[in-house]
Amino acid sequence: MLLSEAKSILAQSETIAFRLPNGELVPSHFHVTEIGLVDKHFIDCGGTVRKEQKVNFQLWNADDYYHRLHPEKLVQIIELSEKVLGIPDLEIEVEYQGETIGKYGLDYDGKNFLLTTKMTDCLAKDNCGIPAQKPKVRLSQLQASSCAPGSGCC
Repeated sequence: MLLSEAKSILAQSETIAFRLPNGELVPSHFHVTEIGLVDKHFIDCGGTVRKEQKVNFQLWNADDYYHRLHPEKLVQIIELSEKVLGIPDLEIEVEYQGETIGKYGLDYDGKNFLLTTKMTDCLAKDNCGIPAQKPKVRLSQLQASSCAPGSGCC
């Protein structure tokens, strides 16, 4: 989700809720402790230099059970971050504390923001000898063959 999409959703919302990939909601007394611009400059295993830039939201739970972040306040924090840090309209990545800090993508289901799972991947499969995925074949396209009991074919 782009930052502009999140702001648009927040502008029309009365409350904010984040749902984890396991279906649980982040406790409603969460804080957004950081909004940042994250630059990643790296080299992949194939030797290609790459750059990536994202907006980072960090969610945190405290013992402040009466705290509720309202949508208009989060929009103000986002706009201040855009102004002070020069944040462009980028994809949002969310950090949330589980057993360790987890990184999530962000989506919306019409009611809740959804923390979506992220996966690692090889960016240089062609240089690493990783085979391309095998093409999927429909069983109906395979020639029918029979396998007699005791013939050793099955």
